[in-house]
Amino acid sequence: MSQMHQPTALSTCPSCEEPLESGDLFCGACGYDLSAVPPPPDDHPTIVMNGAPGAAPSGGVAWPAAAGTDSTATPAPVQVPGELPGLDSTGVPLSGHTAGGHRTVPPAPSAAPVAPVAPVAPTGDFELPAPAPAVSTGAPPSVPHVTDHPSPEPPDLADPRTVPPAVPAGTKLCVACRAGHVDTDGYCENCGHAQPRERDHVEQELDAVAAVSDRGLRHHRNEDAFAVSSAALPDGSPAVIAIVCDGVSSATRPDEASAAASAAANEVLLAALPRGTHPQQAMHEAIVAAAEAVNVLADPPGKAGDQEPAHRAQNAPACTIVGAVVVSGLLVIGWVGDSRAYWVPDDRTGSPARLTEDDSWAAQMVAAGLMNEAEAYADERAHAITGWLGADAYELEPHTASFKPDRPGVVVVCTDGLWNYAESPREMARVLPPDAAGRPLRAAQVLVGHALDGGGHDNVTVALLPFAVPRHGAGSDRA
Repeated sequence: MSQMHQPTALSTCPSCEEPLESGDLFCGACGYDLSAVPPPPDDHPTIVMNGAPGAAPSGGVAWPAAAGTDSTATPAPVQVPGELPGLDSTGVPLSGHTAGGHRTVPPAPSAAPVAPVAPVAPTGDFELPAPAPAVSTGAPPSVPHVTDHPSPEPPDLADPRTVPPAVPAGTKLCVACRAGHVDTDGYCENCGHAQPRERDHVEQELDAVAAVSDRGLRHHRNEDAFAVSSAALPDGSPAVIAIVCDGVSSATRPDEASAAASAAANEVLLAALPRGTHPQQAMHEAIVAAAEAVNVLADPPGKAGDQEPAHRAQNAPACTIVGAVVVSGLLVIGWVGDSRAYWVPDDRTGSPARLTEDDSWAAQMVAAGLMNEAEAYADERAHAITGWLGADAYELEPHTASFKPDRPGVVVVCTDGLWNYAESPREMARVLPPDAAGRPLRAAQVLVGHALDGGGHDNVTVALLPFAVPRHGAGSDRA
């Protein structure tokens, strides 16, 4: 509710300090309009801090005018903070007071020289004077409403904006911020960083075989897959297995296709070889099983697109496959697509060889005599494959071949992500470390590094199988 302004009774003129009488509206000496003077506060005014509106100038504190005069017409003194009863922030009575709040007379200054105090630049902020030593009375001070012990400080609460979120048990930490956990979509819920997938770089080594797979530098995921294992034949002799698959990027879910194919082929070989199945026949059965595993990944009936099954099959998951089995001095190779196998002898004076023939446009051009190999693989259609595993494959034709090398060496089983940077057998032999037979994992790492150094345009996968020599003549049987 609004209130009308009432004239204020003043004892002196605020302008010339001329004594006034009760009821004066104007100063008789200077004519100052007394109705414009605001009423004085009933309590002690609060000083505005830190340069806010109404703060004192930087030269000092603007103390309020006295509320009255003494018998000599001199304004009454205004109390300063040191004269108010109470304690400072350290629990010591304010300067000029005892613990009971009564004012004490400061001692007379001694004649001893006082060290000069360095001037402090005015800031406009109000500061209390330094507390004087309390007067000892032989008893502990008792201040009303003040406890003997300072209140405990509030606990140090961390800023919730900087506290990392709690990571639920069983989840993975983000590799970027090391605070948030990774959601099912592969992104950190704290910083949003995309996490490396488990298949971005994979390494595996057994006693006689090793493999490395890497996402490369251009692809957003690794669509290659491999499987390495060993089994025992009925006579107890060992058999070493390596399967490498390359997902077809233009198909849907190529990473799932390669993983399913490599796992299925490996399982069939592990089951067939101990039963005494010939390794070449076992390799054929493994490729057929891999094709069936990829076919299952196509959309099942009843989903969207069921009315056009032919169209759905045109973009079904697909991959290539190449496998090798080393057993009892026999080397068996099987493949579909353009993934390859190479033979590199330990004695580099011997001739290396490529053990597979690509199911690709370039290979068809060369086989038909329409182009030489250099011209065909320089064409942009060179890597268009004509054979693959998938529901939309024209016809499954597994290729198998068996070899009996007459000298020790290493079998290189790889995807085009590697052989694009070492296409010929001699180039592959040159980049393969000389100690690959004794250190297959390190040699596989070197080959993957060679592809990455060359640009890493594709996923890179390679498996190495050292071949122990049976001292018999060399030969091969193809199917």
